[in-house]
Amino acid sequence: MGFFSFLGRVLFASLFILSAWQMFNDFGTDGGPAATELAPKLDLTKAHLSSIFGVALPNLEVKQVVWTIIALKGLGGLLFVIGNIFGAYLLAVYLVVVSPILYDFYNYGPEDRQFSLLLTEFLQSVALLGALLFFIGMKNSTTTSKRILKKRTPKPKAA
Repeated sequence: MGFFSFLGRVLFASLFILSAWQMFNDFGTDGGPAATELAPKLDLTKAHLSSIFGVALPNLEVKQVVWTIIALKGLGGLLFVIGNIFGAYLLAVYLVVVSPILYDFYNYGPEDRQFSLLLTEFLQSVALLGALLFFIGMKNSTTTSKRILKKRTPKPKAA
């Protein structure tokens, strides 16, 4: 059972680790294709949030955002493989923060071709987030049950 659990974590984390590796290799001096794709979406999100909150948000360097994404996916994936719950939290933060920005289906109408493609990608990210939350819940429940088992009162010794 332990081997299959490890294998499942490796297969799951490989989605994040391999994409982080590809982003790292394609980074270049301008941030690579990831920065090119992310820049207009980040500007649109920044403008939208500024209009909602009524304050000007600081400028974000797209290359730094891409480096942050690479770090979250790479480090989170590696820690997740070894069963560390912190890796699952890093991957969950990545999915919660980046998915609504990257897969902005809400900026298109249902008749647009982009809408269905982006919605599909967004829903896949939601499914991955659900799997991570399941892993976190299982890790927390096993940790809690281990603590309860350790707190048993010792049996009195017979004289």
